[in-house]
Amino acid sequence: MKLYQSDRAPNPRRVRVFMAEKGIDFNDIEIIDLDLVAAENLSDEYKRKNPLGGVPTLELDNGVCIAESMAISRYFEETHPEPPLMGTGAEDKAIIEMWNRRMELNFLFPVAMAFRNITGAFADREKCSQEFGEISLERAGKMFGFLNEHLANNEYIAGDSYSVADITALCTVDFARVVKLRIGEDHTHLKRWHDAVSARASAKA
Repeated sequence: MKLYQSDRAPNPRRVRVFMAEKGIDFNDIEIIDLDLVAAENLSDEYKRKNPLGGVPTLELDNGVCIAESMAISRYFEETHPEPPLMGTGAEDKAIIEMWNRRMELNFLFPVAMAFRNITGAFADREKCSQEFGEISLERAGKMFGFLNEHLANNEYIAGDSYSVADITALCTVDFARVVKLRIGEDHTHLKRWHDAVSARASAKA
């Protein structure tokens, strides 16, 4: 298998952390780093594997390509079921899916949009809006307070067990530094959680 990714981007990191939690040997997969600034992900060769040009993309031994971090994570959840990171049983799976979607749509996406529109990192290939970037930054900032309150009564994002929702939230909190968003001194519960998930060996993947 081959994993096309970029070390500095949050979505590939989500997959790497997921794989590490599953105990998957990275030596068994060819890791191919793409330079996003140089637009290597927009080459004709890569877009034959992933027409939208995003990262990561997992290429299976049979040539099938799976894009999108959660789709790749789902593949590894099915092929390496232990430990379960997407839940067990209907209720647990639904709750984890709910929280992971909340982390994606209300946290990771706004952070990403703030980064792309305020910094203009990819202005050579997309139209940027400073106003939309500022709106996204404000939305993302509010999530720090929301998560702090939520984690006052929950050990992890989706409840009592570490899950894919924690992976998404961790990668988002860490990536948010690029737009100068950080855990505040008053976010004691969020800091407790962040310290705990960052101490896991998988966080270094």
